[in-house]
Amino acid sequence: MRAASTGESDPVRTPAEVTSTQPGGRRRPLILSASMGAGHDTVAAELARRAAARGHEPHVADVLRLLPYGLGDGLRRSYQASVRHFPWAYAGVYGAFLRGGRGPRPSGVPLARLAAAALTELVERTDADVVVPVFHLAAQLTGHLRVRGRLRVPSTVFLLDFAVHRQWLHPGNDRYLCLTDGAAAEVRRALGTPAVTTGPAVAPGFRAPAPGAARWRERFAGRAPGRPAVLLSAGAWGAAYRPDATARLLAAAGWLPVVLCGRNARLRARVARVPGALALDWVDDMPGLLAAAYALVDNAAGQTAVQALAAGLPVIGYRPLPGHGTDGVRQMADLGVSDLAPDGPALLSALARLTDGSPQRVERVARGRALFRGDPMAYVTGS
Repeated sequence: MRAASTGESDPVRTPAEVTSTQPGGRRRPLILSASMGAGHDTVAAELARRAAARGHEPHVADVLRLLPYGLGDGLRRSYQASVRHFPWAYAGVYGAFLRGGRGPRPSGVPLARLAAAALTELVERTDADVVVPVFHLAAQLTGHLRVRGRLRVPSTVFLLDFAVHRQWLHPGNDRYLCLTDGAAAEVRRALGTPAVTTGPAVAPGFRAPAPGAARWRERFAGRAPGRPAVLLSAGAWGAAYRPDATARLLAAAGWLPVVLCGRNARLRARVARVPGALALDWVDDMPGLLAAAYALVDNAAGQTAVQALAAGLPVIGYRPLPGHGTDGVRQMADLGVSDLAPDGPALLSALARLTDGSPQRVERVARGRALFRGDPMAYVTGS
C-alpha cells in the first residue's frame, strides 16, 4: 500500500535528502498547522513552546494561508458550514476522500500541491531544517514535495488523530509521530515509513494542579448546589448534534450540564434557554475547568478530549460528529481510555459508574494518562 493514499509513484530520493540535521545545536522547525477550529493550532503552539524552551527557533505557519486564490478560506468556511449545519455532507466527503479502503480513491495531493511554491519559499525564508505537519493536508503537501525533491529538509508528521485516515498518509514523508501504538503500526503497514508512538502533546497546565479549579467549583455550586458538573464539548466552532437535548437529559437526571459552545453565539443562546444548564462561550482557563468537572461528554476525540485525559477527567463519547469524529470516538473507546454511550440511558449509566474512587473511574484515568509517553518535539529536534 505504499502509494495507495496519494496516487503517486514511490518516492526516489538521494541519501542527502533523507538525512536529518545532526542532533544537538539549535534547530529551526517549521510547524505546519491549519486554522480548522482550534485543535491543530493548539497543538502547533504547544510544539513550538516546547521547541523554544529547549533553545530552538520554531516557526508556525497555517497551510491554508499558503493556498492561492483564497482557497484556504473557502475550504475552512465550507468545512465549518458542513459540520455545523450539514453533517451528512461532511460524512460523504469523509467517506470518499478520507476513510481507508482498497481501490482508486480521490487524493488530497492536487489541492495540497497548489501551496507548493509558497511552502518552499517559506522554508527558504525561515531557513527551516525540518518541517512538522500537524494537519493532514500539510502532510500531503510535504510528502509530495519530498517525492519530487523540492523539499530538501526532512518532514516529520505529527499525526494527532486517534483514528488514522488516509489523507494523513503519504509515502514521501520521512517519519510519523503517533498518539498510539496502533496508529504507528497502521502507518508502518500502509507506507513502510518509520513511525513511533509519542502520545499526545498538551500544555503542562493540564497535567498539574490547576489554580483556577476552585473558582469554577464555586461557580458551579452557586449555579446548582450539589449537582456535579458534566462538560459537553462542541469544539471551537460549537459544532454538536442536539447539545440542548443532551443538556436537558443531564439536568433532569440531577447533573449540572456545562456546554462548551466555543465561538458559536447562536448555540450558546439556545443552550442558555435549557433549565438547569450552563452555557459557556470561549474558555481561557481550560485546565481549571477540567479539574473542577466530574466528566466530559465528547463528540470529536479532539484536543478537548485529549486535554481531559491529561487532566485525569473521564471521557464519554456520545453523539459524535460524522466522519473522523465518529471513528476517533470509537477508537478511544476501543483503547479503553473512554466510554462510548450509544444512547441517552447508556450515557446516564456511564456517568453513574464513574463515581469518585470507583474502580471504573480509577481505570479510565490511569489508561488516559498512560497515553502521554514522551515529547514529540524531542524526536524532531533531537533534544
